[in-house]
Amino acid sequence: MDAPVKKWLNPTYLILGSGSIGFAVAKELRELDKDLIIIDRDTQKVETLREEAYEAFAGDISDPDIFQHVNPKELSGILVLSSDNEANKKALENISRLELDDTYCVARASDVISMQEMDGLGADLVVMPSRLVARSVARSLGRAESLRRGNKLSQWFKNVSGKDLAIVVHDNPDPDAIASALALQKIAESFDVRSSILYHGEIGHQENKAFVNLLGIDLNRMEEHNISEFDEIAMVDCAVPGANNMLSSGKHLGIVLDHHPLGEVEIDADFVDIRPNVGASATILTKYLQELNIEIESELATALLYGIRTDTLDFRRNTDSADLSAAAFLYPLADHDILDQLERPSMSLETLDILGEAIVNRQVIGSYLLTNVGVVRDRDTLPQAADYMLNLEGVSTSIVFGVSDDRIFLSGRSNDIRVNLGEVLRKAFGEEAAGGHSNAAGAQIPLGVFSDIKDRQTLLRLVNEAVVKKFLNAIGVDETVE
Repeated sequence: MDAPVKKWLNPTYLILGSGSIGFAVAKELRELDKDLIIIDRDTQKVETLREEAYEAFAGDISDPDIFQHVNPKELSGILVLSSDNEANKKALENISRLELDDTYCVARASDVISMQEMDGLGADLVVMPSRLVARSVARSLGRAESLRRGNKLSQWFKNVSGKDLAIVVHDNPDPDAIASALALQKIAESFDVRSSILYHGEIGHQENKAFVNLLGIDLNRMEEHNISEFDEIAMVDCAVPGANNMLSSGKHLGIVLDHHPLGEVEIDADFVDIRPNVGASATILTKYLQELNIEIESELATALLYGIRTDTLDFRRNTDSADLSAAAFLYPLADHDILDQLERPSMSLETLDILGEAIVNRQVIGSYLLTNVGVVRDRDTLPQAADYMLNLEGVSTSIVFGVSDDRIFLSGRSNDIRVNLGEVLRKAFGEEAAGGHSNAAGAQIPLGVFSDIKDRQTLLRLVNEAVVKKFLNAIGVDETVE
């Protein structure tokens, strides 16, 4: 009974190989007051370790007799850290024969193949020092970049303190856009900058309506404000004036914050932060709140968390580690009763109608499904329909579109890794009209010459032919394929 008690009350670690990695680990463990035994085949190195008061022995770590210097069953952990892959593998084979169920085993590998082999030999953890260094450097650079961005944004707000800021979101804003605008408004407030959130279109989706109402969010329609009366303009969750908002393209922009890919479009603004790798603009704004050490109330945390979840489809779409990190930070701050209510809104009759039209009118060409749902009053029903249609058997990409007074609205979804849907829609309908991510994108296409057609059925037929042809040409598929 003595060995297990000693093992856990007085943990001892055996380090096999004391090169640069092994010795660095030994120093860290000694600083934590852990008992150590080091074995290395270099007798001169062993003497040096002993002079520095380490318990060290000379020996070949691949030799089964190496454990004569220690009782393996008393060890809390064995760290196989030499730079010799073959010796490390042999050591792991010898360790596996000892059947040390409660002893944690770490091994070092210099390449992926050796890493996989050592994992198969029973190591609890296999590390590649080069990969660890690369990750550490990347994290350090990311942290430095985040600090730089935070400082730059802080300086911009200091320069406009006391002024009025228009925070413009895209037409028919979704929770991600609204939550991000709220966060920027909170940042502006901390620098004594007055701000208003402006939008065009409708808060149409039933979940979006519930989101605004439950959180008491103050939004302003752009038609009711003169944009020229504001000293500065910020664009959030959209980046191009006029593409999906009512701003004229000649307006000077102070801030642009977005996560949607831009293609070849260039942005002219004082401060630009566009990160296509992250899944939500709310993630970007959460990071700024953290960097600027601004307190996040429950309502704002709830909005941001919901914005991240909806735009990433509960972390199943376009999700980056930054989204997960931001969500983990916001989770304990959020009001989960409100989140529960947001997740169970009633489905509107129009949504049901659009789903019915999408099913009836679907055209399947290869693995591509396209469906014209006719006249649309609430464009937010289209992405719901596109998500639903993507679940049909044999469908890898779904395109749902409909007509309003002066535009064709289109929403697409794809789970085909060969397709970048945002790029396809931009190619089909133009940079100004379309955009999005590789697996979720949309377009707003002016009716143009079709707007003069009075007969509804003729209009819908011509729109259907034009949209289907342009999409299939852009993606390189023959319309006759079934």
